[in-house]
Amino acid sequence: MKSALRKIWNFIWYEDSLTSWLVNILLALLIVRFIIYPLLGFILGTGYPLVAVVSSSMEHEADFENWWAVNREWYLKNGISETQFKEFPYPNGFNKGDIMLLKKPTSINVGDVIVYKTNYYAPIIHRVIKTYQKNNQNIYITKGDHNPDKDPNEVSNVVGKAIFRIPWLGYVKIWAVEFVWNPVIRIFS
Repeated sequence: MKSALRKIWNFIWYEDSLTSWLVNILLALLIVRFIIYPLLGFILGTGYPLVAVVSSSMEHEADFENWWAVNREWYLKNGISETQFKEFPYPNGFNKGDIMLLKKPTSINVGDVIVYKTNYYAPIIHRVIKTYQKNNQNIYITKGDHNPDKDPNEVSNVVGKAIFRIPWLGYVKIWAVEFVWNPVIRIFS
């Protein structure tokens, strides 16, 4: 038994073969998916502790001043000044391909970036621009910084509030889905 475990250990850590390399990748994916991700979710109180941003709805195509000049009227009309916006989390937005670390929100305020479920295949990440109460329930109106309009979302759909951004690392997931998973689905459907 000890000899078999030693052979497996050497195969995984020391052998320079394609098979060993593939086994290492598979083990890393399994460890992340079934140990690290659930543990992180437990610590942060959400089933979605990490999300890859898969759309450009929160991107700012320019520096803040230029972005604000284009979007100023909409935000002022909705009661959000430039000074207020600059104090929001992620005032410069973020990009498709970023990874966002989420936690279960204890409170949600105007300006917070939240992730919520819809009928769409993936959760949506947008900024809260208004809050109100309806039937003793908090209602949040959200808007992607890049989007021209808003969409209402109820608090029961919120799965987390963004607390940290890791730039570009989400492209690993996006590429895996676009170039590996989607073609496999097409082959077998």
